[in-house]
Amino acid sequence: MTPEEYLAHDATALAALVADGEVTAVELLDLARRRRDEVNPAINAVVVDLDGVADERAAGPLEGPFAGVPFLVKDLGQEYAGFPTSGGSRALAADVAGRHALVTQRFLDAGLVVFGKTNTPELGAKGVTEPELFGPARNPWDTTRTPGGSSGGSGAAVAAGIVPAAGANDGGGSVRIPAACNGLVGLKLSRGLTPYGPHTGEAMFGMVTQGVVSRTVRDSAGLLDAIVGSHPAEAYLGASHDVPFADRIRERPGRLRIGFTSSSAINDRPDPEAVAAVEGAARLLTELGHEVEEVSPPHDDEALARDFLTIWFAQLHGQVAEAKARLGASDSDFEADTLALAELGRAAGLLPMLRSMANVNDHVHKLAGFHEEYDLLLTPTLAKPPIPVDSTTTPPLLQRASRAIAKVRAGKALQASGVLDQLISQSLGWVPYTQLANLTGRPAISLPLHWTADGLPLGVQLVGALGTDGLLLQLAAQLEEAQPWAGRFPASPV
Repeated sequence: MTPEEYLAHDATALAALVADGEVTAVELLDLARRRRDEVNPAINAVVVDLDGVADERAAGPLEGPFAGVPFLVKDLGQEYAGFPTSGGSRALAADVAGRHALVTQRFLDAGLVVFGKTNTPELGAKGVTEPELFGPARNPWDTTRTPGGSSGGSGAAVAAGIVPAAGANDGGGSVRIPAACNGLVGLKLSRGLTPYGPHTGEAMFGMVTQGVVSRTVRDSAGLLDAIVGSHPAEAYLGASHDVPFADRIRERPGRLRIGFTSSSAINDRPDPEAVAAVEGAARLLTELGHEVEEVSPPHDDEALARDFLTIWFAQLHGQVAEAKARLGASDSDFEADTLALAELGRAAGLLPMLRSMANVNDHVHKLAGFHEEYDLLLTPTLAKPPIPVDSTTTPPLLQRASRAIAKVRAGKALQASGVLDQLISQSLGWVPYTQLANLTGRPAISLPLHWTADGLPLGVQLVGALGTDGLLLQLAAQLEEAQPWAGRFPASPV
């Protein structure tokens, strides 16, 4: 197989070639690593090499629907036994996993050959991937731009052709944002479909789900089939899907009622390209026979953002405290932004977090009310095209101030300064649409239906009712057939 042929095949096709004996796992691994070595210096997507274990695995017998296909896991929440999972943080850089994460084990059980781990922001706490530990990941479509976050390394690696799909997870948009930035498919599953652990229980109180980013709908469907399902060690019985996603996408959905909007209280002026992306998707859906109309947002996204960040900061405080207690980490082992946000979570105390958790019920009911009338909600995934690398970097003076505030535990003063409003605008202003699905536990998918005049991808998002993951993939397959995207590759970023 030539490098050009490798790029032209998705994971499903590569697995079929291995099964038919037309190519070996060893050959595919060699092609994937050659592509990594060629493009990774420019995009910094793969930050940990697992070459030794990958060689051993590729040379041995492999079983599963994706036997022999090269793969990458995210360096956060997808632990690989015997190697550190840093989460993009110096504090965790030597934290060696004693066993595989459940999701990693399921990737391996599917026959995938994992040969590296991908870049992520510290503790997954940003919508860009620019950790101080590894340096920024870059978008293969334009290396001055972000590939998004927190699964930005995975998104960049797939878009650049290192692998046809890669592991990702999503706590506030971390599958869908990189998918939108890199021209990929990214589905955040319904709450409870994928396992978490065994290193930790449900992350972010169930707001985080495991998943993948891929170039094709059938790859997403097949790989998600491989990882969904409960585990005996979970706290409760998770949701299940009766018909495999790979089977569901062979059938087209019936006529759907879809409401679309690009409005946001957080960003009242989304970029014209984001508006064009949604309007273009609405036209395509109409042409395919669906009933599509513009609607008002079914929720107050500013209030939802406040609840989301309150919960996020509390969780971040817990993560920082846990690393200090378990590993002996100090403030100097964390980035200044992480310390400031964690201090906000600590200073807020328990009551605000409990209040925000209670507010989740209101957000769920508002979205459920919308879904009584419409099958799906269509929005931009991003409010603007992928932003420049370093454009959200905190200036050095403010970083020093953040460290001082964290050291003296002056979070109350930080709260009084109105910094939360600034964070909502700065951190979520370009990604105001994705947190809804996490907070409510609903499935949402980003699809690469739009490219800007400058040639940058800009995805659109579809949000479904609880348990409509299969429907979202069915519609995604219909859209992919009507407007194919898998053959589009960026020029070499080298």
